[in-house]
Amino acid sequence: MGSSIDHLAVAATSIEGRQLDELLGVDLSPGGRHARMGTHNRLLRLGPTSYLELIAIDPQGTAPGHARWFELDEPRMQARLATGARLVHWVARVESTDLPELPVDVGPWERFQRGDLSWELTVRGDGTLPADGVAPSLIHWPGPAHPAARLPDVGVTLEALELEHPRAAEIQRQLDLLGLDVRCAPASQARLVAWLRTPVGERTLRSDEPIRRG
Repeated sequence: MGSSIDHLAVAATSIEGRQLDELLGVDLSPGGRHARMGTHNRLLRLGPTSYLELIAIDPQGTAPGHARWFELDEPRMQARLATGARLVHWVARVESTDLPELPVDVGPWERFQRGDLSWELTVRGDGTLPADGVAPSLIHWPGPAHPAARLPDVGVTLEALELEHPRAAEIQRQLDLLGLDVRCAPASQARLVAWLRTPVGERTLRSDEPIRRG
């Protein structure tokens, strides 16, 4: 099945911080609010059909009666983010919600709407990330509207995404079943590393280190 990297998720305690903007040498664009999850974001185009989102709990939002996505309610994640924003997950775009049986549970499909944007996303009921965030959540855009097409091209592109995990073989099988051209290497700990080309040179985002200013 045809799949591709849809977006990277950088989580933070607040989207008002400018560490990511300064590291990449560009300004992220305003995003929007996710009423069902009590979160909001800012966005950055990475290509015609891919982007990065900086996401955090919305202080003006209403707390949902369920776990937020990206483990934002989890004390362990909150402790990580207290040291700074960091790459925590990635999302792969699929052409259909009819999926093969997958080794790693990504959760059921949930429908979301923000303005005229609508999408379906796999979300685990407890808010946990598949394989510590290394296996992607899945997204299906049923219509032509996509966030990347609305964002300015500020010269940032995703050059590579590196995955590491103790269950690398299982995750690799999942990636292969989804038709994703991404490799997962065996390692003692889970890790994501995104290599970005920016107007100020090559930059990396990592799950095992907080973002520092450029």
